[in-house]
Amino acid sequence: MSSMSDKKKPMRILLTNDDGIEAPGLKVLEDIALELTDDIWIVAPETDQSGAAHSLTLHEPMRCRPVGAQKFAVKGTPTDCVIMGVRHLMAGNPPDLVLSGVNAGQNIADDVTYSGTIAGAMEGAMLGIPSIALSQAYGFSHGSEVRWQTPLDLGAETIRACLEAQWPEDVLLNINFPDADAADISRTLVTRQGKRDQGLVDIDERHDTRGTPYYWFALQRQKSTPADGTDLKAIYDGHISITPIELNFTHSKSLDKLKKHFK
Repeated sequence: MSSMSDKKKPMRILLTNDDGIEAPGLKVLEDIALELTDDIWIVAPETDQSGAAHSLTLHEPMRCRPVGAQKFAVKGTPTDCVIMGVRHLMAGNPPDLVLSGVNAGQNIADDVTYSGTIAGAMEGAMLGIPSIALSQAYGFSHGSEVRWQTPLDLGAETIRACLEAQWPEDVLLNINFPDADAADISRTLVTRQGKRDQGLVDIDERHDTRGTPYYWFALQRQKSTPADGTDLKAIYDGHISITPIELNFTHSKSLDKLKKHFK
């Protein structure tokens, strides 16, 4: 018979996001995490940091305030939040897992280079902690309504399956749920990062009350024809997409080719 000391320590999870401390997706993520453990810490941006990518606050002080038990709001980016959580708030007893999300909107294809949600998981991986980004697609078949019930129903079991499979330390996982009800999702696909048609990116010019122009970046909501095996294709087809993302951006083939020219 096992003694008390032989029992496995409960998993400790750090949650963050890029939509802000009050975002509904963060509450969804908390509910998902509660299916995995009772030891949850939340460190999220004070305000929306969508598009912040892997930026770090260097030229102004960060503010960190408690908003609940083991829950903190940081005036900074998702990267700041993960560093603050791991290196300060949880110092001496770091998390076993970092979860970032659940983002309102998919983070697929070129999104991964802009996404603060991805960056939160990226920073966790850089600190040597298994890390997963989670996003819920919308706008494909259900208008502007985000189907939060889909990650609520499927998030914990998807994370468990990933943890059982395991992955290298220098890799983070990018999970995207399609714009579909959980009951209508039949497959989970392991995918590679796709590429969007950049011709769909537009600049929307407007004018304020004084006639001075200002601009919004806009992405036309138009489906492309992505390649099989990509995250884009999986989400378009209504499947869950899991993409392993490597921290090392070095392109090995180019490295070998360039070495021949610089001896």
